[in-house]
Amino acid sequence: MEPDEDLGQIAEEIYANGDDNKQRHRPIISSEQLDIEAYAALYSGRTKIMRLLFIADRCDNASMQLEALRMAYDEIKKGENTQLFREVVQKIDGRLSTNYGPDPSWADSVDRRADLRKEKLESELNAYRTNLIKESIRMGYNDFGDFYYAHGQLGEAFKNYVRTRDYCTTAKHIIHMCMNAILVSIEMGQFTHVTSYVSKAEQSQDALDAITVAKLRCAAGLAHLESKKYKLSARKFLEVGPELGNNYAEVIASQDVATYGGLCALASFDRAELKSKVIDNINFRNFLELVPEIRELIHDFYTSHYASCLEYLGNLKANLLLDIHLHDHVETLYDQIRNKALIQYTHPFVSVDLNMMANAFKTSVAGLEKELEALITDNQIQARIDSHNKILYARHADQRNATFQKVLQTGKEFDQDVRSMLLRANLLKHDYIIRTSRKH
Repeated sequence: MEPDEDLGQIAEEIYANGDDNKQRHRPIISSEQLDIEAYAALYSGRTKIMRLLFIADRCDNASMQLEALRMAYDEIKKGENTQLFREVVQKIDGRLSTNYGPDPSWADSVDRRADLRKEKLESELNAYRTNLIKESIRMGYNDFGDFYYAHGQLGEAFKNYVRTRDYCTTAKHIIHMCMNAILVSIEMGQFTHVTSYVSKAEQSQDALDAITVAKLRCAAGLAHLESKKYKLSARKFLEVGPELGNNYAEVIASQDVATYGGLCALASFDRAELKSKVIDNINFRNFLELVPEIRELIHDFYTSHYASCLEYLGNLKANLLLDIHLHDHVETLYDQIRNKALIQYTHPFVSVDLNMMANAFKTSVAGLEKELEALITDNQIQARIDSHNKILYARHADQRNATFQKVLQTGKEFDQDVRSMLLRANLLKHDYIIRTSRKH
């Protein structure tokens, strides 16, 4: 290989790390089955249940599936959502002990209490509306929103939370309304609403505390992720402050911020951005410490340890496919990260030995050729492949000719500027501009 002089640093890293087997002795964290109990402990409320049910639906491992259903069953019985309870009982289908059966007496008791609670809320709200007490009406609609949310009627919950907007008297009330609307919108998968209410909440900057700001950035990051705007998503997650902690467990965990932000950054940031906004980002470093695999693969990518980076990604893939927000994006993100690694590897060199490159990426030469062909066709790599000798030749511009052309162009621009200045000086000298303006 022959490295270009201006990209010597990257080339040196690739040379140094070209044979990952010899250079790296740090153990790869093995691909382990998801610890459902530890995973579920990161969340609270409805998202905890929905994540467990998502795992149960997507997981091929029967014992893992039943464990997720068992935990979902226990969590639902702490609340009041009898409809979701019946769905989980149906999914369990008698495969667990008798303690995880239909339990009609519990469901009927909860439903009866819900009817009484609803009647009470309706009478209270009617009284508030009759007396025209704005704060009481706001609280009444808010209580209704909480009631419907607890019972899984997300559409009704959203309507009631949004109705409080007309009765908000302070900026904090508006932020509270927005946070409730965001929470329900995320649960419903209505991410256009999420974006809208994040923007509305951010308009009340003076009333926002650090924790709320962190929550809003998480919500915005999820919305961008859902719409496949990975660069915008990465930026939002990278801006999340350490104040988040476990304060948004009803939506997202700090570990998710590291995973979502890290993978989106790898897929969309260039090398300079990766260094300045991720690796040198002190706040985000705290999140990365919670997920060492993500931290290591980002470092490996930046230092050109591509085989190690891709191995980390491979080990993480099964668990990422069980993530309720990330599963639809895993393949796309992985493809973009791999393509960026291939591009970054070839960029500093005039010629690349495909056998050596295939070894660095732990793939076959034939498979590597196909990947490179696709990138060349897509104009992401300026090169041609010598299939006989298994060498990639870069089509770098002729620097000497480019410099001559630039000098000639600069000379022409200078000549034009001088002529324009002389013409203007002559016009001023002969008072041409003044005479013309008098005619008008």
